[in-house]
Amino acid sequence: QVQLVESGGGLVQTGGSLRLSCAASGRTFGYFFMGWFRQAPGNEREFVARIGWSGGNPYYADSVKGRFTISRDNAKNTVYLQMNSLKPEDTASYFCALSRAPSIDSRLYNFWGQGTQVTVSS
Repeated sequence: QVQLVESGGGLVQTGGSLRLSCAASGRTFGYFFMGWFRQAPGNEREFVARIGWSGGNPYYADSVKGRFTISRDNAKNTVYLQMNSLKPEDTASYFCALSRAPSIDSRLYNFWGQGTQVTVSS
């Protein structure tokens, strides 16, 4: 099986920064893409960013482009989401997930972490 553990969430003021981490363990072979999604209360889960496990092909939702950066550290089996210039509308639970394909559709992601809360105060 695969385990994904997120960390790094918290409370930050508008304009601040946070870095989320997602550590993967277990049988990750064959799952080549890591994605970050977020979900606010009452909203559907939405795509934020994804990256190939080799570090290639980062892709972002328009709402975070230019503010968020996804990266990975293969030696640590960890993917990061650096979030800068945070806005109140970024407030949500953030989840990392593994997929075999480069997709923005959450249904194509096979394994999920438990989520970490990000709250941006105005």
